[in-house]
Amino acid sequence: MLITLAGLLAIVGALAGAYYFAMRPVTLRIAVGPANSDDVKLVQALTQAFTHAHGQVRLRPVQTDGATASAKELADGKVDLAIIRGDLDVPKNAQAVATLRKNVAVLWVPPPARGKAKKTGAKITKISQLAGRRVGVVGRTQANVNLLKVILQQYGVDPGKVEIVQFPAPEAVEAIRNQKADAYLAAGPVNSKITADAIAASTKDGGTATFLAIDSNEAIAQNHPAYEAAEIPAGAFGGSPDRPEDEVKTISFAHHIVARKGLSEATIAAFTRQLFAVRQQLMTEFPLAAKIETPDTDKDAAIPVHPGAAAFVDGEEKTFLDRYSDYIWWGLMALSAMGSLGAWFAGYLKKDERGNNTSLRERLLEMIAAARRCDSTEELDQMQAEADDILRDTLLCFDHGAIEEGALAAFNIALEQLHHAVADRKALLLSIAQNLQRAGAQFRATGTL
Repeated sequence: MLITLAGLLAIVGALAGAYYFAMRPVTLRIAVGPANSDDVKLVQALTQAFTHAHGQVRLRPVQTDGATASAKELADGKVDLAIIRGDLDVPKNAQAVATLRKNVAVLWVPPPARGKAKKTGAKITKISQLAGRRVGVVGRTQANVNLLKVILQQYGVDPGKVEIVQFPAPEAVEAIRNQKADAYLAAGPVNSKITADAIAASTKDGGTATFLAIDSNEAIAQNHPAYEAAEIPAGAFGGSPDRPEDEVKTISFAHHIVARKGLSEATIAAFTRQLFAVRQQLMTEFPLAAKIETPDTDKDAAIPVHPGAAAFVDGEEKTFLDRYSDYIWWGLMALSAMGSLGAWFAGYLKKDERGNNTSLRERLLEMIAAARRCDSTEELDQMQAEADDILRDTLLCFDHGAIEEGALAAFNIALEQLHHAVADRKALLLSIAQNLQRAGAQFRATGTL
């Protein structure tokens, strides 16, 4: 019984330990950048929300210089998660977890500045007229320059014939106010404050900005899978009149949260579940959180989805028992086998003691037969003493577990038979002795007479 109880406690302890290690919080390192960007602020808010929720997954931000550096950190295996741009080189070990936001390319031409001579050349109304002009790109990342080159090449404009100048986002408004370029490109969410401020700065002296439509957006999306055809809704950037006044065709690309390939399916499923659970809480402080979407789970997606995120999206997330039922079953089978093996080994160690007890039982049976033929009460007393010794040894064997209750019951029957045989034989011998004494007394009495 003690062995059984110990086994049950061992099983309960093993299950409790397995549950603890399976459900303990996991900290994931996430690469994000650049410093002071909306992405960094959003990740910091997610980190705090995950901590306060006491969820299974915690975050540890790793700040980088931008999406390119974040992708490299993931490719080198230094982080578990990263925020990357879909139109840049995606690491081979990256799998999509969520779409953080979708960005649109905005191309516009500012109105001529008041009090200044008009620049030579026709007014820019089409992308094909950008050849020989100066185009300002908002943001210091090379990815935005590459985006402009893709657009120019689609319209047959040699990027080498276009002067491209970049303005870091904090300096873009001042540069645009000083009319540093003939046209501008910005990339960001439709409600991007950076883009809206840049457009407003270009119209500070009045007039209306001219938005250049990318009518070949579907062709660009077909030739470059990282881009999608999109539209900028009228009035997306505010102002009076609306900026833009009508819908404008453009292309879009996504920022993704990606995970390192091979990361635990259960961990990423838990992260995805927590991400969409806290998204509602963050919308008030970070409107950007409303843009978070589930990843594309199609097999031909530009970035393959992580199995854990796919399980969450498809409603096939596994529970604790689903994940570990096989291990629990095989563990119980192993414990059962170990218990059987232990019992066999314990029996093997006691085989000599058990064999000795068997010989003692055979000795009892021999003593029963001998007692029935015995002619001496002294020998019967010796047999009784020997039976007492056998009883003592048998009880010790039972205490040691060498024999079971069935064997003890059989021994008890043999012992009782011996007691009966000895008692009956003693009674017979005593009766014979008394009869002989009476016969002798009668003989002496008869001879005297």
